[in-house]
Amino acid sequence: MNKKPYRPGPKRPSNATRPRGRNRKMAGKNDQDTNAINDEIRAREVRLVGDNVEQGIYPIDEALKIAEGQELDLILIAPQADPPVCRVMDYQKFKFQQRKHAKEQKAKSTKLVVKEIRFGPQTDEHDYNFKLKHAIGFLKEGAKVKSYVFFKGRSILFKEQGEVLLLRFANDLEEYGKLDQMPVLEGKRMTIMLSPKKPGSKKKEAKDASTGDASAQQDNTPSEE
Repeated sequence: MNKKPYRPGPKRPSNATRPRGRNRKMAGKNDQDTNAINDEIRAREVRLVGDNVEQGIYPIDEALKIAEGQELDLILIAPQADPPVCRVMDYQKFKFQQRKHAKEQKAKSTKLVVKEIRFGPQTDEHDYNFKLKHAIGFLKEGAKVKSYVFFKGRSILFKEQGEVLLLRFANDLEEYGKLDQMPVLEGKRMTIMLSPKKPGSKKKEAKDASTGDASAQQDNTPSEE
């Protein structure tokens, strides 16, 4: 069996520059990291962005030299672009900013809980107070409360009674939640939505009320002639 002759590929020039500290930074990477950095970037040319570089398109060797000159890393942030986009910055700082941004996005996308409370148009006092107590608990926990009166059959004739009930409910919950919308009739349901009040809003309202009372007393004070 004849063996094929060995033909070595082209060697990297011995005088080729490598940014200092790149091996140290790359050693800090793990398998979950999705951003290629430094020698991991295979593109021939890249677009540099950021505040610490002159933005534009550079050959990869020149981009690596720019990163080396600032003792930073060349980080691939948009591999699908043409040419790929890179940022020159410290890799550990870049990962910290990514984690911080992900945490902020997660906090913003936290699912809002909405609790529903159903009434009939002729709900008795005991049932009303029972559901009021539950609504207070929901609002204290930070959930929204969607309350509605369901009109079954001919009970739609009592829609004014249902509206009065919902407005009373909102008024009784004024200390714990704010009314997002007035009663709205949709099909067989008349609905209101209440949002929990933020911590400190009670103190602010009390302060505003006391300020208003003080102003009213001053306005009513007879002037000396």
